[in-house]
Amino acid sequence: MNALMQILATALLALAAGSVSAAAKDIAPSAEVKAGEAIYARCLACHALAYDRTGPRHCGLFGRRAGSVKGFAYSAAMQRADIIWNARTLDRFLANPTQAVPGTSMGYAGVTDGKERAALIAYLKQANGSAECNKQQ
Repeated sequence: MNALMQILATALLALAAGSVSAAAKDIAPSAEVKAGEAIYARCLACHALAYDRTGPRHCGLFGRRAGSVKGFAYSAAMQRADIIWNARTLDRFLANPTQAVPGTSMGYAGVTDGKERAALIAYLKQANGSAECNKQQ
């Protein structure tokens, strides 16, 4: 019986350590997400999460084909772009939109700082699952 108790205690400690580790991981991204939300304020001049403005909405962005939001008037270049939005493709596009998609109508110069781009992408990922975006889906 003593060996069984020791095994159970070890298993519980392992589970608890895993929970603490997972909780610690959740803390770090939230700081990055908050930084990304502040960076997203720059995007609000043309974009919104849940509705189209001068630029298309960002809800549902991850996994979506570039130039495919129904009813949005994309440039011919963006309609032809062979891009599925994910962290890698967004990073490349946001670094220099006109170089990534020559002819895009997005006139923004881009987010040149890699850390800022990572934070913005983390925010967009988090926002994709937000209540605001879930209402739209």
